[in-house]
Amino acid sequence: MKRSWTTLSQLSNGVYAVQDFERTAYRLVVEQVLYASDRSTRLAYHLVEDHYDDFVAALAPLGIRLERNAHYRYVVALPAHAEGVPVTLAETLLLLVLRQRYDEAMRQGLVEDEGVVTVELPDLQEAYQALAGRPMPDVGTLRDLARTLKRWGTCRLVESEPDDAQPFHLQVRPAIVDIVGEQWLQRLDQHNRDDEGEAADGDDVMEDGDAAA
Repeated sequence: MKRSWTTLSQLSNGVYAVQDFERTAYRLVVEQVLYASDRSTRLAYHLVEDHYDDFVAALAPLGIRLERNAHYRYVVALPAHAEGVPVTLAETLLLLVLRQRYDEAMRQGLVEDEGVVTVELPDLQEAYQALAGRPMPDVGTLRDLARTLKRWGTCRLVESEPDDAQPFHLQVRPAIVDIVGEQWLQRLDQHNRDDEGEAADGDDVMEDGDAAA
């Protein structure tokens, strides 16, 4: 660490306490993405932005690197190695489909304010079938998956208006570009190999499994 949290607190003339730096560093590790546009993470984002090099130095010994996007105003904490929390096949597939929809919207210039891409359920269903080769999860399962993806800063669920035929739509957030990369394809490949191995052993193929992030 270049400077201790105590030193930074003193340099802020009482604006920030040591606990503010500690809590923000913890949030980076646990929540992974801090957006300036989110009320719940706005202050933490600005604290990291103002002391970026110090947070980079603080997290480096943990094997975590920071990336920031000045255009869409977010910072993301990424593991330097492949290890991480277990990720199910259902989570992996949905993230890959949403990343594909995000990339397509970028190519077509359909990205909204703050880098968000809205995905309607009919479009998601079509893309899911095409990419994953299986039916999209039901609405209840999608809601559960969206809650997990929200914690990773990649997606949020927005309830539809009462007169809308679909119950909700998904907003893909820009940090998905940083988070869902080559390692997610490796996860999917590992899931496929595990499924093939189970099938070869005569066992039922599982829909979900765990893969190290």
